[in-house]
Amino acid sequence: MSERNPASAGAIPVPFMSATLDGRGVLAGLVFSAVLSALVYLGSQGLRGFDGALAGYLFSTLFALFGIVYRYVVWLQRPPTRLYWVRGWQLFWAPGKRLRNMGLFVRLTFDKLVAQTFIRRRSHQRWLAHQLIFWGCVLAILVTFPLTFGWLRFESAVSDPSVYMPVLFGARMPLFGFAARSLVGWVIFHLLDIAAVLVLAGIAIALPRHLKDEAELSTQRLDNDFIPLVLLFAVSVTGLMLTVSNMGMAGKFYYWITTTHAVTVMLWLLFLPFGKFFHIFQRIANLGVWFYKAAGAEGEQARCARCREPYLSVMQRDDLKRLLPELGFDYAEEGGGNWQDVCPSCRRKLVTLNQFQTVGKRFV
Repeated sequence: MSERNPASAGAIPVPFMSATLDGRGVLAGLVFSAVLSALVYLGSQGLRGFDGALAGYLFSTLFALFGIVYRYVVWLQRPPTRLYWVRGWQLFWAPGKRLRNMGLFVRLTFDKLVAQTFIRRRSHQRWLAHQLIFWGCVLAILVTFPLTFGWLRFESAVSDPSVYMPVLFGARMPLFGFAARSLVGWVIFHLLDIAAVLVLAGIAIALPRHLKDEAELSTQRLDNDFIPLVLLFAVSVTGLMLTVSNMGMAGKFYYWITTTHAVTVMLWLLFLPFGKFFHIFQRIANLGVWFYKAAGAEGEQARCARCREPYLSVMQRDDLKRLLPELGFDYAEEGGGNWQDVCPSCRRKLVTLNQFQTVGKRFV
């Protein structure tokens, strides 16, 4: 939790360490963790539907939630992120455009978060790996979290023990009952195996690129690029081994495998706020950036003070003039001008002209 921001409302010292925690981040993390704890208690009918064997998963999830919310709050306090966040909401709720913005929000959510077409434009192979890992994780989360929180369990019917029915928030749902030895039953009881296969297929496609692509090798890091894949691989393989032990090995090594699987899942949960997995949650806020770009493209365009050509929106230029001084980069001039009034192409030309003038040569 070393991420700090000078704009934070208050800093909380960490005992025995020369580090501080952001006060707003800590408060928000505690509130979200408390709300989830209350929902677990209520949803599991006072913990009567909660499986004590899954307590480790629950505590890891609460810690992960605290860490994610804490880092998210600190991230939103950074001047550039705060600007995009505030401006994105202002543009979204602009009078007269709310209905259209709702449609744009749905389209952007599908395009950027679900279909991830921006990755497909880079590489179809990369997109396929992302899709397999993404849907595998989504499926595993949709199954695991309700079971862990005690919100969902399965019980056999009183009249026919071979028929199972879901119990959601304590309410038995006989309409959704299914035969345990049917195709539907097999799919439901093996949803986590299906998720593991999807993730492993995605890793099999992604890993060669991480090991052979020269561009990737020059930028990737062990903690940011390899450890997430290693954790996903470990969770998926140990999860599949539980099924193999149960169905093909008469339960041999089951206790050892289930312990190893629990450790890998808890490590994955604890790693969520700190590594590359955090970009999943950042992606949601990035939708505001797309609103910002769309509004800028439709709004008034700023013209370069030197060549008079349009180069960005007036909104973005004015925001840059306000934002950059907060970051220690004030390009305002004494005469009232500003370096941000000049387009990038003319800035490079002016730098070159000044360099030639300094050394006494002429720029042709």
